Amino acid sequence: MHIPDGFISPSVAIASYAVTGGVTWYCLHKINKQKNPQAKIPKAALLTVAFFVVNVINIPIPPSSLHFVLNGLMGVVLGYYAFPAILIALFFQAVMFQHGGISTLGVNAIIMGFPALLAYYIFRLRNQVKMNEQRRTKIFAFIAGGGAVILAATIFSVVIITTIPADIDAQTERRAIYAGLIAYTIPAVFEGIFTMMLASFLDRVKPELLESR
Repeated sequence: MHIPDGFISPSVAIASYAVTGGVTWYCLHKINKQKNPQAKIPKAALLTVAFFVVNVINIPIPPSSLHFVLNGLMGVVLGYYAFPAILIALFFQAVMFQHGGISTLGVNAIIMGFPALLAYYIFRLRNQVKMNEQRRTKIFAFIAGGGAVILAATIFSVVIITTIPADIDAQTERRAIYAGLIAYTIPAVFEGIFTMMLASFLDRVKPELLESR
């Protein structure tokens, strides 16, 4: 789900950079309003490294390949820290491994970061539901974790389909993208389960680590 350099037009790249800049400013503004914003930086750094590592490990599933994302988990645990953390990880992936690109850093941050913020809001909704606490934590964590992957794959597919270069067989490319989108339901389920297990564990032993409490 990383768009490489040269795949989108300069106007789309510039617009996506502008959106990413605005969202980053908004997240930092929200973080600075917290009592001790620096206290959560070690947690954010740890998950940034985890995101960086799992995203560069591709699992080949013809006609494309998949990798775990963890953006939903980052939203659940980091809240507003998730978007800038993902942006930093994507930058180093592009610089060190050419995974993604510098000109497409803005659009890749939108693909990964928006769903992370949405996952945060979804998980926070559990506080409005009258249900056994452990059960509602599991349900909303699964939806947040799995939904973030599906949303990221959907945004990626829309961007690719609407910006397919003229020299590429568009019909074949669309089929591959649709197949990849369907294939991402598998890691979405796994990431939903993983997010559910981790959130449930943290809720029992160290609930303050969940950003949305």
